[in-house]
Amino acid sequence: MSSLHKSRIADFQDVLKEPSIVLEKLRELSFSGIPCEGGLRCLCWKILLNYLPLERASWTSILAKQRGLYSQFLREMIIQPGIAKANMGVSREDVTFEDHPLNPNPDSRWNTYFKDNEVLLQIDKDVRRLCPDISFFQRATEYPCLLILDPQNEFETLRKRVEQTTLKSQTVARNRSGVTNMSSPHKNNAPPALNEYEVLPNGCEAHWEVVERILFIYAKLNPGIAYVQGMNEIVGPLYYTFATDPNSEWKEHAEADTFFCFTNLMAEIRDNFIKSLDDSQCGITYKMEKVYSTLKDKDVELYLKLQEQNIKPQFFAFRWLTLLLSQEFLLPDVIRIWDSLFADDNRFDFLLLVCCAMLILIREQLLEGDFTVNMRLLQTLSGVCPWPSAFWVTR
Repeated sequence: MSSLHKSRIADFQDVLKEPSIVLEKLRELSFSGIPCEGGLRCLCWKILLNYLPLERASWTSILAKQRGLYSQFLREMIIQPGIAKANMGVSREDVTFEDHPLNPNPDSRWNTYFKDNEVLLQIDKDVRRLCPDISFFQRATEYPCLLILDPQNEFETLRKRVEQTTLKSQTVARNRSGVTNMSSPHKNNAPPALNEYEVLPNGCEAHWEVVERILFIYAKLNPGIAYVQGMNEIVGPLYYTFATDPNSEWKEHAEADTFFCFTNLMAEIRDNFIKSLDDSQCGITYKMEKVYSTLKDKDVELYLKLQEQNIKPQFFAFRWLTLLLSQEFLLPDVIRIWDSLFADDNRFDFLLLVCCAMLILIREQLLEGDFTVNMRLLQTLSGVCPWPSAFWVTR
């Protein structure tokens, strides 16, 4: 470890040991990258995302309160209607007469359960393929959720709920002549999605299952937006950072801490995921156009070239902005970018500058390429952008 790096760690420790954190100092340090040693990044992110207050004295009580609240969410939202034990604080109710799976009443708990399954199936599909370039999310967590996996209770896991919801026994198809064919999916050469990864032993759960639970609870608590494909790419780096913290206590509560940090982050970017707001001033279309207006100010020649080829920002910037560049770079680089993104007090104006810088870094290729070449270049930027040495723009 270089003396410069040791000095940076000491600077962070000095700021974080103050009874009241000076946010401006923390932001200034974090913008240039947060050291991963000693759990510094996890702590800084929790402060920068407004999960932990600036007053150190209140951290213990805040964490206990929020983690207890998350446990309450687990009890209320991960159980199957009518299946619970009295000693878990939820009484078993007879749902046979007043409520049942065929009850058409929109207020029926079973009706809600089945609608939730539609959201859950999409979440499950997305989280199983999270960060496929690393094996972390397929590995077992050191701290499985005992509230759900404890054999003394009757809570079902979301994985089991998905397996029970998905029709696995037969595939039904009707050809143009009206003849119905039924076949077993086990005879299909393509392996079923549910079996894509090896099932862990009883009592264990993979990291992707934890992410699935976080997203499902968020969808339940935010029915106006629920779950939109791509949210998994936002929660993934957050959870990875917290679940790999060297502090075992913080690592044990990575799920709850990730949930609240993700919720706070989504409060700032949720408009990007709401289609009805796309064309408003807070919507994603306005932000994509702002990438081009910024580019026009910084490099008018490149701007005119893209305009001439009718390459619209919607063709590439939608993913960059909505997913905070999480799909454009490898996970360690994404985490480094997010250090600066979270530290900047105008973080989403800064994101526009980063997107503009990404274009300028490959300006020579873009100026020489035709429409087809440039579209391919912009959609596979991570392989050609000279990251990270020439990347950072000056604030």
